[in-house]
Amino acid sequence: MSVVRHILDSKGRNVATISPDASLADAVHMLADMKIGAVVVTGSGKGIAGILSERDIVRAVAKLGAGALDSNVSQTMTSKVVTCAETDSIGDLMERMTEGKFRHLPVLDNGKLVGIISIGDVVKSRVAEMEHEQSALKDYIMNS
Repeated sequence: MSVVRHILDSKGRNVATISPDASLADAVHMLADMKIGAVVVTGSGKGIAGILSERDIVRAVAKLGAGALDSNVSQTMTSKVVTCAETDSIGDLMERMTEGKFRHLPVLDNGKLVGIISIGDVVKSRVAEMEHEQSALKDYIMNS
């Protein structure tokens, strides 16, 4: 089974980050402009302070109305961030994402942010893996 490193090698390691002091409106524009579903919130020293997802924003707007967009990212972000390592398997990620009911995992290497994995990345990787296995089985059957 593939590991996180393989996904990052193919998709890239760029991670959209935002300050906890940025407005929620700024975060919304960033997500829309970049066509992404979450942004990592970095605090002082560039450590991970939290993660802000579309779901977090929807909850804030549902609770506070449009005025929520004037608040700081730190007031809406999820501060208990579950992360993964480049050596984690896709199976591990699927389990973590399913149990936690979240769709984005920042990737850390020795405490440093080196990428982010989305549920879409995981599904794409797993489908490619299954197609490869199917092709190998076909070749085996045809050549037996």
